[in-house]
Amino acid sequence: MGQSIMSRFWISRFWPKSPKARRRLTLFLVIAPVVILAAGLALFALKDGVVYFYSPAQALEAHLPLGKPIRLGGLVAKGSVIKGDNGQLSFRLMDKKASLTVVYQGSLPDLFREGQGVVCEGALIGEHVFKASLILAKHDEKYMPKEVTKALKAQGEWRPDQNTGNSQ
Repeated sequence: MGQSIMSRFWISRFWPKSPKARRRLTLFLVIAPVVILAAGLALFALKDGVVYFYSPAQALEAHLPLGKPIRLGGLVAKGSVIKGDNGQLSFRLMDKKASLTVVYQGSLPDLFREGQGVVCEGALIGEHVFKASLILAKHDEKYMPKEVTKALKAQGEWRPDQNTGNSQ
């Protein structure tokens, strides 16, 4: 009986007296949990599909687990591109603080060359070795992906005379 009095007190005190307000509150109380559940399920489903961007120094500092898919961006070190007999390619991807060896099997973008910015998708397979499944190169002389630009600026490697995204 004590619970009945408490529940009546709660309902009479907090439940709206107006039928229109009761309808709105009921609709909100039904829809809000459904929306929260849908958002939670969407975020859970996307968890494995998210690919994070790192510069070589950030990737080494983050101590990423081997095999975790990431995007790695930086500049291709001059004199580091080595083409193997079996079509495998390796090169050093660098920023001002660190560099990683990237190994790749496949066709390269036409604009891939030493000294230019690239973004590689793949995973770390060793302490300083990254296996790329996809390599993206700059579109033209003035374009560099925003993430690469930000990472290079943060490390003081940014050369605005060569890598600006602004057209003049």
